[in-house]
Formats: sequence, structure tokens, C-alpha cells
Amino acid sequence: MFIGEYNYAVDDKGRLNFPAKFRDEMGAQFYVTRWLDECLIAFPQSEWQHVADSLAEKSMVKSRDIQRFLYAKAVEAVPDKQGRILLPANLREQASLDKDVTIIGVGSHAEIWNTEAWRKKDAELCSGPIAEAMEALDF
Repeated sequence: MFIGEYNYAVDDKGRLNFPAKFRDEMGAQFYVTRWLDECLIAFPQSEWQHVADSLAEKSMVKSRDIQRFLYAKAVEAVPDKQGRILLPANLREQASLDKDVTIIGVGSHAEIWNTEAWRKKDAELCSGPIAEAMEALDF
């Protein structure tokens, strides 16, 4: 399970250190793609396959835009010996990952955020909507 919050920096070559605990969960190869809320999402191979299988079961008419959204920008990430992954320029631009980055655990996956954007989102979550969402889910 992916939990916690980790702060890193993207280097000049577009490499990002990935938390050791997350690398252990992700395995030798995992998938990174764009996501909602102007962040990136990282799936371990098993979860990526689950997403792919789930989409394949849906009507092509209903799922094609989701498939385009997820697969068009997706990359296979393989950490180097220092635990860094290479994020292509198009993904860095998509999530405004210029320097300071926060990687958060979200249960079955991780999200990669511009640190300032994450701080704003986190403050927004703490200011009220989360209580409403928890109530709606009987949590």
C-alpha cells in the first residue's frame, strides 16, 4: 500500500528520485501517466494491468476517451541504480514539474505533484470538502 508524502527535485535531465518504499511496492518496472488535478499517476504493473483489463471490458464507445487519456502519455518507468526515474518533457509539462516535486501515496498507486500545487490541493482538502466526501461515503 502506498502511503506518505515525499519531497524531491527533478534534475536538469528530467530524472526524479522515487521513494525507496514506493520502489519496493512498484517493482522493477511501473507505469506513469497524466492524471486528474494536474498531477501524474504511477501504477505498479499489477494495478496497471487491472486498469487495462477493466477498460477492455467496457464498451469501446464509452471507454475510448479514457483509454486515450491514460495510454497516449503513459511511459514505462524503470528506476536506475540511484532509484531515479526519467520523466519525459511532455509529462513534466503536463503536471508543471519544473523543480520541486511531492510524491504522495494514495493506496493502490502514487501521485506525482508540483510541490506548490500539492500544498494548495492539500489545504483545499483540509478546508471542508473532505468531510463532505467522507460523509457521502459513510466513512
